Parts: sequence; structure tokens; C-alpha cells
Amino acid sequence: MPIINSVFTWFIKKRIHQIELFMKYPNEVQEEWFEQLVSEAANTEWGRKYNYKTIDTLDQFRERVPIQNYDTLKPYIERMLRGEQNVLWPSEIRWFAKSSGTTSDRSKFIPVSEESLEECHFKGGKDMLTLYFNNRPNARIFTGKSLTLGGSHQVSQLNADTFFGDLSAVIMKNLPLWAELYRTPHLDIALLENFEEKIEKMAHATKDVNVTSLSGVPTWNILLFKRILELKGKSNLLEVWPNLELYFHGAVNFTPYREQFRQLIPKDDMYYLETYNASEGFFGIQDQEEPGEMLLMLDYGIFYEFLPLENLHEENPKTLALDEVEIGKNYALIISTNAGLWRYLIGDTVRFTSLAPYRIQITGRTKHFINAFGEEVIIDNAERALEEACSQTGAVIRDYTAAPVYFNGKNNGAHEWVIEFERPPAEFDRFVELLDETLRKINSDYDAKRFKDMALRRPIVHKAPSGTFFNWMKERGKLGGQHKVPRLANNREYIDPIMLMAELVG
Repeated sequence: MPIINSVFTWFIKKRIHQIELFMKYPNEVQEEWFEQLVSEAANTEWGRKYNYKTIDTLDQFRERVPIQNYDTLKPYIERMLRGEQNVLWPSEIRWFAKSSGTTSDRSKFIPVSEESLEECHFKGGKDMLTLYFNNRPNARIFTGKSLTLGGSHQVSQLNADTFFGDLSAVIMKNLPLWAELYRTPHLDIALLENFEEKIEKMAHATKDVNVTSLSGVPTWNILLFKRILELKGKSNLLEVWPNLELYFHGAVNFTPYREQFRQLIPKDDMYYLETYNASEGFFGIQDQEEPGEMLLMLDYGIFYEFLPLENLHEENPKTLALDEVEIGKNYALIISTNAGLWRYLIGDTVRFTSLAPYRIQITGRTKHFINAFGEEVIIDNAERALEEACSQTGAVIRDYTAAPVYFNGKNNGAHEWVIEFERPPAEFDRFVELLDETLRKINSDYDAKRFKDMALRRPIVHKAPSGTFFNWMKERGKLGGQHKVPRLANNREYIDPIMLMAELVG
């Protein structure tokens, strides 16, 4: 066993004690971070604008600083991209995580300070290993390499000293030497901008390496794995990497991909560890072996507020602090960070599964839902319904999207789905029936609209040809990295071009 395991064992014990402290005293830890963030930013342009020096309480902060989104912070960020400093955060900011998110096609540039790299993103990376080793003391991942399929990196053209790239690329470009020694492939390949070239070169570079752990977005990882199996002439990844034991995943719900991974990695004790790491910050890590929820990480330089989803569109909605949330309710996540994001609505919705300690599930996006007829279907509803339909029909889904069909003449409305199957259902009509039935069971608003087909008729489901979503994402320049297929939309901006590409309309 390498010496690093012994060193890491010492680190684990120390860090687990710190994690246990914020689990035991969550509100005190959050209050300390709130005070520290406001104090450190008091002399920034933003801090002077809102007179941070006289803010003593959370209520004052809420009253004085409006909830922000990217559009409201964009003028400040654009100046920072040109090299201006002390705008939103006091320390020098030279790195930006480029993200289009899933809310629009516009590129967003999220500031990444030295503090957010060290105290948030890197700390989250170390905590992923800490929690894994805590649950699997005999883990041997340091006997081999970690394969990371990330994004691309490039230098900003606005300022020679300003850099931007996908978050994964920003992190990889700044990794400490010890972490780089345990990662594969070399950065020259890992940060290639052309995704298809990257997949090909990564496959050749890693197919004969002793890979013990994997990380990345499932959608893109599967493409890489299949290419490696082609090159090696093998049927599963254990024939390529026999010491494989761990996969870190995030960015999308893993449930639709779980069966594909079981086939790719037929190993009963393969460990799947979910993380919640966005361009804006590292928020959650699965701390128990059983999947389904993540520990909310409270000492990463982030102060959290939670906005009940039903109040999202109010003019001045009241947010809740950590000690005010309830189990089972959906909240829009609002953060203030050590990179200068203030009361920033990141666009994700979460639900608490536990309050002692605080554990969460990601339930969707604030702009990704279908509510054309008052049915309020969110991504969590869609994923649960698809999981049930797949479970009972033997189907495996590769990708999907859904949108409303509006009233047209004598026809009532409907939800239209385009689904690309890895393995199609044995009975397609039964699949559609189960999808509809499960949505009705878990969403009373949807059920009410489906009553006697009064507002919504049975879902319309299309089977997309293989490669449909890959080709659509490629056409939009959104292959790889943290790019994701939009799952739900309240209009037809995504589904119509997808159906046209797949020749599902005529």
C-alpha cells in the first residue's frame, strides 16, 4: 500500500472530526461564515454599495441586498473579466468557470477566487475521498490512477491575465502536484477543446493504465467507456481495469444511467459516490454508502438561503435560513460565496431529506419544469416516473426531453416526450402507460389535469434513433464538460429541433 494511504488516514481522522462538528453545530457554522463573508467584502465596491460595514444580522442582509441572478451581476463580472479587481470580492480573481448552465444558451462566467478554489472546490475534492475512505477503510484507489473526463480550457481574449474554462478544467489546471500524479490522462489530452478528438485520445491514452477510480458526467463517460471497450475488444470495464472500485458522479440524476453502469462494470461492490459540484460552488457529497441523498457541506465558504418554490416569482420573496427549512419541501437554492456571488439564485432546486444532519436531494431547475396547464411537473417527478416505467418493462434510457403540446382544435393538451433508449422496453405501450400512471401517483396537480383527459391527454412518447441527442448537442457546440441535455421545458424550444433532427415530425 503506498505511503500516501498512511498519510491520508491521518488526514481523514482530522477532517472527519471537523465534518462531525458542522453536522452537530450547523447553524453556528453557517452564522460564522455569514459574518466572515460580509466582513471580508466590506471594502469592495459591492460591499460599499450596500454598506456591509453596518450589516450585523441576516435580516439586515436580506432587507438591504436584493436576490441576484447572472443578469444582475453580469455588469460587475464583465469588468472583472477585463481585469478590474476588488469589485465583488477583495482578493485577486483571475479564473472564471465558463458555464451555459441549462437555463439559456448564453455563456456565463462565474468568478473563481483563490479562496473558493482552496476552501470550496479543492476541499470538496478532498472530502469526497475522506468520506469514501471513512466508509471503505480498505480502499486501494491510490494503487492506481483516477480517470477524469472534464471540460476544456482556454485563455480569455479580454485580458492576458484572465483565464476561463469549464469548471473541471479550471480545477485540473490548478491541481496540486500530488493530485496530478494520481490523475490520468495528461492535461494536454484532458483539456482538449474538441470533444470527439478528446474522447479518442483519452481512450488510447488510458486503455492500458491501471485505473482505480473514475469521475465525470455519466452521459459523456459512457461514450468514453464504450470507445475503450471497442479498442480493447472487451465486453466490460473490469476486463480493462480489474482494480476499478469507485465512480464519482454528479451534474445529472444517476438513476437513468445506473443500469448501463451495471452492465459496463459488473461488480457488486462497485462504489458510486454522488457529488453536487457546480460552477458556483461545491455544495454536497454523499456521505453514506446507500445512494439517494447528500450531506450539505457547511464549511466551504458558502452561506446558504432557501427560497420556497411557491414564492419564487414574488417581487420580494422571503428566504429561509438553514434552521427554518422543512423536510420534503422544494426550495430554490440561494448562495453567498467567497468568490463574490451575493444572494445568488443558482437555478437549482433541492429538497431536504434530513435535518440532523442536513442532507439534500437535487430535484430540478427553477426554469426546467412543465407547467403549461397548472400541472407543475418538475424533473424529480419525471425521473421517478421514468425509473418506474423502466423497472417494469426492462428498458434502459440513454437520454430524453419533454415539453407541452398545446390545445389544438378538438385536441386537449399533452406532454410530448422524446426518449433515446439504450435498451427499448419490451412493451412500449405499457412503458407509456406506466410513465403516465406514476406521474399521476406522485403529482396530484398532474393527476387532476389528467382526470378524464379534461386538460391533459395521455403522454405522446417518441423513440428517438440512436445518436439523436449526441448529434443535437454537437450541433449546438455543447458536447462534454458540464453540458447537459435539457430534460423538461415549459415551451418547445428544445423538443422541436430535436424532433426535426430525428425526423419524428413530418
